[in-house]
Formats: sequence, structure tokens, C-alpha cells
Amino acid sequence: MRTDLFDFDLPAERIALRPASPRDSAKMLVVERGALRDQIVSELPQWLKRGDQLVVNDTKVIAAQLKGRRIGRETEPKIEATLIKRLDGSRWQALVKPAKKLIAGDRIRFGNEGKVCLLGHLDAEVEAKGSEGEVTLSFSFHGPALDQAIADLGSPPLPPYIASKRTPDDQDFADYQTMFAANEGAVAAPTAGLHFTPALEQALRERGIGLNRVTLHVGAGTFLPVKVEDTAGHKMHAEWGTISAETAEQLNVARQNGGRIIAVGTTSLRLLESAAREDGTIQPFAAETSIFVTPGYRFRAVDILLTNFHLPKSTLFMLVSAFSGLETMRQAYAHAIAQGYRFYSYGDACLLFRAGETEVRDPSSP
Repeated sequence: MRTDLFDFDLPAERIALRPASPRDSAKMLVVERGALRDQIVSELPQWLKRGDQLVVNDTKVIAAQLKGRRIGRETEPKIEATLIKRLDGSRWQALVKPAKKLIAGDRIRFGNEGKVCLLGHLDAEVEAKGSEGEVTLSFSFHGPALDQAIADLGSPPLPPYIASKRTPDDQDFADYQTMFAANEGAVAAPTAGLHFTPALEQALRERGIGLNRVTLHVGAGTFLPVKVEDTAGHKMHAEWGTISAETAEQLNVARQNGGRIIAVGTTSLRLLESAAREDGTIQPFAAETSIFVTPGYRFRAVDILLTNFHLPKSTLFMLVSAFSGLETMRQAYAHAIAQGYRFYSYGDACLLFRAGETEVRDPSSP
């Protein structure tokens, strides 16, 4: 499909720079069979029924943004690196700026004034360099020692549409992490999960709705716009994900009993669809996935999707257009912009029923 079909104009003031407080007070646009309803996230339980199963991503965002300088040559230019993929105990793939200042064999010393780690800094050698600013960094520490050094020296890797408008601060360490965060490895937050609070989780459980955890370590490529003119030419990034045998079994049993699967976020959806057989049965999963969902895709596992509002021409807007219909989503986004919804990672949510699905809200529900 032509990439420009997924383009739209978004006023800059619609981009959220801070999350709603409390988190479940964010707006939630319900999109069901073409109808649009303005709600708030705390009303989510009303739209679900006993036996339905929510699936959340419990990945934990690491402090993947590092600042330092090149050392060992005549000049020492400043270098910024964003870790995007762990390769082994001491090596990471990273995006660096300015990439033109580095060649293979260069050494970078990371460290911020007032923040020390172990010996006071963290060194890495540029082992290899790619064509689009990505490098392979071989760090001087290994395993848990490296993880601690990154945590001490790094900062939250806020998306560029936030970081370009304000300086990341200590509040972002809490704001850019879901309440489910447990397994370190993501360099971007599974943002739909940012809307959840203990009170919302309790309300869901009281309604008889299950909550299941899976892990997909979100990569930096998730939110990037597609640059090719046709979606067929886009190469999707790969991300590591896991679904336990216990979780797969619980979801399969729930579905057999009439329950629906609600993915909290596109990351959960992509993982579930990657693990699903043709008949919709979910298998245990532990591998990378690079599934690219565009209109025409036949969904096998997920019935309902809770997600944020996404970038124009992004793979995520393509995914939601596949889920609920391109024209429906274009109308939904136009409505959201007109009604003052807040967009992107810290923004509001939409609850999408899969094209052909019907909602089962009990009008008498509180």
C-alpha cells in the first residue's frame, strides 16, 4: 500500500509532554463499528465483560540514553548514544550522534558530571559502524556490572517528539515506566500500559477480567515513520519477546470459554499475533519477532486493542488501520484532534474493537 495513505496533519500543541495525573484520568476514545465515543481510561472495565483477558507488556525501560566524548585522538567531540539492542553481556547496538565523528576502533568515554559509576566513567569501543548512524559498542564492563553502570549514567530515552521540546528530567524516570515493568530490556515504553493504576487494575479484577503478562522488549524503531513510498519496501525492526506456557494456556482456555483477548498496546498485539497459530491458538513463545501488520492482515489472536495515538506514516498507525479499518481510523484521529485529545507516548488512549467485532457494554454498569 502507498505510505501516504497513512499520513495526516497533527498540530504541534496536540503532542503531550507530560502524562495525565492520575494516569487513568486520560481520555479514551472508543472506536466500535465506526461509532466514536468519548470516555476516560478509568471507564475501561465498563467496556469489557467477565472472562475477558487483558494482556500487558511487562518490559522495563532501561536508561538507554548515554552522553560522553570520543577519547584517544587529538580532539574529543561530544557523543550521544541511544542503546537499541543488546547483543551479548558486554556489547550493544546503538544509534549515535554525530555518527560522522566516529570510526571503527574509536573509544568513547561516557559519564555525566555529578553522576559516577564504579570507577567514575564507562568506556566503550566502536567495534563496527553501519550506514545509518548505528554502531556496535563493546563496553569495558560485562553483565550486571554493565547494567548498573548504564542505570547510573543513563537517562530515559524519551521519544524525539518530546525530548526536542523539553529536557528530560528525573520525573521521567517514573513517568516513562508502566506499573507492570519488571523485565529490563526496552529502550522505549509500551505506552498503552502507562495509563494503568492500581485502582484500575482492582476495578478490572472485580469485574472478573483477567490480567496476563507477556514481555516484548520495545526497540527504538517502533515509533519511526516509514520512509519508503510503498509499505512493501519497509523492513520491520526485530524485537525479542516471550510468552510463557502458563500464560498461553490461560488465554487459550479463556477464549474457549467465550472470553476475548484485549491487547494493551501494539507491542502486546504484535507478540500475541506472532505466537498464534492459524486457528488463533496461542503458543508459548521465546524469540525475536519482526511482524509488520498492515491493512489486509487477518488477526488471529486479538479481539480488542487499547493503544495510544500514533505518528503519521508510522507502522503503528498502519497496524491500528488494519485492526479497525483505515477510513475508520482516519475519522477517529480527525475527531481526536478536533476534540483536544493528547497524542503519542504521554498522551491519551483509544479502545479499538476489531473490524466486525461488537461491543458488549452493559448500559446499567456504573
